[in-house]
Amino acid sequence: MAKTPDRPVRLGVQLQPQHAAYPKIRDTLARLEDAGVDMVTTWDHFFPLTGEPDGLHFECWTTLGAWAEQTSRVEIGALVTCNSYRNPDLLADMARTVDNISDGRLVLGIGSGWFERDYTEYGYDFGTAGSRLDDLAAAMPRIRDRWARLNPPPTREIPVMIGGGGEKKTLRIVAEHATIWHSFSDAETLRHKLGVLREHGEAVGRDVDEIEVSVGGGSVQQAPGETADALYAEGARLFTVSTSGPDHPLDELQAWLDWRDERNG
Repeated sequence: MAKTPDRPVRLGVQLQPQHAAYPKIRDTLARLEDAGVDMVTTWDHFFPLTGEPDGLHFECWTTLGAWAEQTSRVEIGALVTCNSYRNPDLLADMARTVDNISDGRLVLGIGSGWFERDYTEYGYDFGTAGSRLDDLAAAMPRIRDRWARLNPPPTREIPVMIGGGGEKKTLRIVAEHATIWHSFSDAETLRHKLGVLREHGEAVGRDVDEIEVSVGGGSVQQAPGETADALYAEGARLFTVSTSGPDHPLDELQAWLDWRDERNG
């Protein structure tokens, strides 16, 4: 992956939709776009993941539709949407619609799902980690096929960001279908996973150097340091930091923007 130095470093912020009233989320999104962040993502859950388990919370795709109208420059998406929660053809149509509303700024982040409470409370079959990954693998061709048949079509070839680091199934799906691969890895783990991804790429006949490597950078309240530098050295180019309600602090956002700009020269 490090063979592609022409790919710029980009900064994403996961604006976690928990514990805050929507006006606060709207205001934080505006601040992030004005500051020059490259991508803002929500997540696809139905309940908070930290803090009060029944605290304030908002649904992913209706939120993305609002973000598409509110913003004009920043890319938007989910980190990541759960394949299990929607029929793949419906999800493709939803993504195409938000893509058109945003004039081509949607990234389809997608994964196999993991938060059991979402499944049990909303009536989805939780299955197993393996069965959920099999479902994701089966969904990806359906999503692309539906995009090809929708009228109007997507405004562009919608980037697909696949999250997860499972070496047997997830990275195979990444090699076949991803524009961006997202993981939470330290530098040593990332190096190893990229080696596995390269093997899958060879098996499916794809040059995985064309896949953008995305990593979670922790909280936006923590400035970048040696960890970010090490991940960059291994080929990571999209760094996503997170901020959560009720206050959605952005303490070290400028430090991350400066770090990005220094790497891009």
